[in-house]
Amino acid sequence: MGDYKSVKVTKGRGGWGGPLTIKPSDDRPLIASITGGGIHPVAQKIADLTGGEAFDGFSSSAPFEKIACAVIDCGGTARVGVYPMKKVPTVDIHGTSPAGPLAMFITEDLFVSGVKPEDVAEA
Repeated sequence: MGDYKSVKVTKGRGGWGGPLTIKPSDDRPLIASITGGGIHPVAQKIADLTGGEAFDGFSSSAPFEKIACAVIDCGGTARVGVYPMKKVPTVDIHGTSPAGPLAMFITEDLFVSGVKPEDVAEA
């Protein structure tokens, strides 16, 4: 049984959405880093502060229902809406606002963008 803590993720400069409160659970322990390989510093900070488990979403995968939050680097239209559509809180390191075919799923309660490590704090 994990002893998880909450973090508050606020939008960064030029960002949109949020703030999001992220708290992993035994059912959703994973912090997915889908940023082009490796664990992004934002994903690592969320994992470190919450007790969640960061993993590289490019080299491995996990069911959506196991993911506490997804950290992405999408400035476009694809990944930016996939995780919010699946009700996974999504943290974009780019200052993106809702766009593309999945824009209807990108809501302030599920998405925050422009995030840097200093935008992640204990809740």
